[in-house]
Amino acid sequence: MTITWEKPALRPVGLGRQVGIVTAAVAAYFGVRGATEAATDQALANAAKVVDFEKSVGLFHESWLQSTFAGTPAVATFFNWIYIYGHWPVIVATLVWLARTNPAIYYRTRNAMLLSGGIGLVVFMLFPLAPPRLAELGLIDTVTQSDGAYRVLQPTMFTNQYAAMPSLHVGWDLLIGLAILAAARGPLLRAFGAAMPVLMVAAVILTANHYIVDAIVGASLTATCWFVLRSRETQRRRGYAGWDGLALR
Repeated sequence: MTITWEKPALRPVGLGRQVGIVTAAVAAYFGVRGATEAATDQALANAAKVVDFEKSVGLFHESWLQSTFAGTPAVATFFNWIYIYGHWPVIVATLVWLARTNPAIYYRTRNAMLLSGGIGLVVFMLFPLAPPRLAELGLIDTVTQSDGAYRVLQPTMFTNQYAAMPSLHVGWDLLIGLAILAAARGPLLRAFGAAMPVLMVAAVILTANHYIVDAIVGASLTATCWFVLRSRETQRRRGYAGWDGLALR
């Protein structure tokens, strides 16, 4: 008789189940969107608070950054494309790739997105925030102004204009970057995973869709969710190795 240690096989990714989970998440989003879409006065008041906070800590550079780094049409278009095509298209493609090649990282990424998204929905409801482009700061909404593709990928009915804090554009791109770095082996794909979150931080600020503090909070929230879930996975593996994985052959 030989004693070996085995970890139970990870269940495969079932498409039907994942579609159901996403549908439930979208329903929750619509509920919050309906509760905050008319909160214009509160969203503008909260924007003033965020601007005052950034000024107090030396972070209020959104206007200077946009005029300095996105003042030419070519550069503005580049960051518009990052904002549009570097979010949902990249997220969906990466999740499909992970589901087919690395279920463990897929589930961690999906769970981190759901956890951070749930926390984000609570914040959106309690703290509706007008983004810089709507906060009467003189900043230009470069995405809507010059690229109609945004409204194709994210129609008005699927967006919440007062959901600026935290920035899940930044946060979820960071999750995708972490997932790619954890799962990929090729240097080019790993470089893409490292670069995408950085480019998205620049994009959300230069297009006037988020404040600097939104990006910081979004990245902090999702990174915390990722590492908490990874820690739980490590604990479970140790548990399997110490007890549950005992097999007699």
